[in-house]
Amino acid sequence: MASLPEQTSSCGLGPTAQRDAPYPALKVDAAGIVLFHNKQAAVLLGRIGVGVALSDVAPSWLVEAHRQRVGDAAEDSPAWADGRIGGQPVKALAGPGADGAMTWWLVADGAPAGAAKELARERSRSGLLQELSSELLASLNVERCTAAAVRQAARHLADAAVIVGTGDRRGFPVARCTTDGPVVQERIALDPVQLPGLEEALLGLPAVSSRWIDPQEVPPWVMPEEFPGAADIGSVVVVPLPGHGSSAGCLILLRDRRKAAFTPAEESFAQLFAARAGAALSVARSHARQAYSTEVLTRGLLPPVLGRVHGICFSGRYRASAPGERVGGDFYDLYPAGTPDAETVAVLGDVCGKGLEAAVTAGRIRNVLQALVPFAADHTRLLTLLNRAMLSSDHTPFVTLVLVNAVRQGARVRLRISSAGHPTPLIVRATGEVEEAGTRGTLIGVLDELEFRTAEVFLEPGETCLLYSDGITEARGGPLGDVMFNEDRLRSVLAQCTGMPAEAVTERVQMIIAQWVGQGLHDDMAVLAIGAPRDSPPTAMATPTETTDPTTKSEPTEETEPMTITEPMKTTEPTTVAGPTTATEPTRGRRTG
Repeated sequence: MASLPEQTSSCGLGPTAQRDAPYPALKVDAAGIVLFHNKQAAVLLGRIGVGVALSDVAPSWLVEAHRQRVGDAAEDSPAWADGRIGGQPVKALAGPGADGAMTWWLVADGAPAGAAKELARERSRSGLLQELSSELLASLNVERCTAAAVRQAARHLADAAVIVGTGDRRGFPVARCTTDGPVVQERIALDPVQLPGLEEALLGLPAVSSRWIDPQEVPPWVMPEEFPGAADIGSVVVVPLPGHGSSAGCLILLRDRRKAAFTPAEESFAQLFAARAGAALSVARSHARQAYSTEVLTRGLLPPVLGRVHGICFSGRYRASAPGERVGGDFYDLYPAGTPDAETVAVLGDVCGKGLEAAVTAGRIRNVLQALVPFAADHTRLLTLLNRAMLSSDHTPFVTLVLVNAVRQGARVRLRISSAGHPTPLIVRATGEVEEAGTRGTLIGVLDELEFRTAEVFLEPGETCLLYSDGITEARGGPLGDVMFNEDRLRSVLAQCTGMPAEAVTERVQMIIAQWVGQGLHDDMAVLAIGAPRDSPPTAMATPTETTDPTTKSEPTEETEPMTITEPMKTTEPTTVAGPTTATEPTRGRRTG
């Protein structure tokens, strides 16, 4: 987070203000070392200098008073101390500051009668600035920071205060408040030239003196509802709110005509007040812009919520590796077909790496896959084009993925599955058996030549195909947190999911894995289930679901009585891609109870 302007004085005044003060002033840290002094202090304490010990240049009564003020008994010690310096009676007023430092104002007994009152006023202003800084830094919300600043300004600086923020096409954000009234915030269309000094203040130019502003020229939108009216305004101050590199808006102060007009000292203090408020508002707005940008970018990296498409049930679940994160290197996507007779494309992949950087890489790969969907009927061509695209990039690591084409054929669902270096999908049969899809292949983005095998699988009503990332099987847990979940445990869990709809299968797997890893470390984990529902074939095209937050659960599909299984899983011939490499022999899926 950006830092606020440097505070060089515990009394809220900078070195320039201390240097021009009519009384000797010096700032001393908790160790008794002089940090600053003005010319008047140098005259009174002849040997004083920055970096010297207070005990070497000041009388013992002042050294003892400083020790008490910075010690454990600071709250019980008096704010004033008195003694003699060079034979002259002197009173010293302490102003607390950050890190235990103290600013000491030295007043000789022969000083003007109003000196003590003026120093007390400065101390009060210092406390106000410290209170303002604490309140503004307590929140990074722009509206709350604005409300706090305008409320404090109305209570301590004027009878009413208005903050005008930087505008855009929707208008200018305006916050108004009277001394005892509520803060009202709204966005209005206004012309800055309506109020003298406002246009300059919004540009960050120096403040215009209140003597140059005619109170009768104040436009109606400036005044809070609780303020009597334009005729009751006696004086107006327009002060810029300096931000970090650009203006944060401006502060408008209104005072009743029955009271004295703003003095130059009050206008100077208003500028100090505005500097604190502008810096805090600038930080809050910067944080809001970053949060909005992060939300927009993250939204595009989230996996979609899956549902039913053309009579086929799709369900996905995702869990990032880092606690509290929503994205990572695993991903899945669904590309619904235009008609029920065409193939809907689903993909689940795993990018090398984890965290935000892997999520960005996964986002680039998903964009490439989306562009290649028109070639999805030919797995050879699609995977070859994806491999070439990744090899041509210097910053894209390898990726493993499973590509699935699904279409409803009567009561069954036909799947064409190609694995590129990814864990083999598992089929949950209606009999309780769990089979491997007969597909395997080389990963994407490493070799110029690819070799993979496409499997053709038929799902009977009530059966499910589960795609998963290695974060599932490699998740470590158990009594000591060092045992892999492995494929055998996953098969056992899936066997217990016999007959469940796709939504229930993914939720069950996610719940079991969460219990297994507990609070331990784990990789990104993603599962995608494709199920054949136990209902009649669709007669109309289903509407594709929208892409949104993956943590939202889709509603389960209503089921009817199970149908008879008539066709086992089939495996197509092996396919060789982009090179003379020899395809491996077809393998039959393994079955486990």
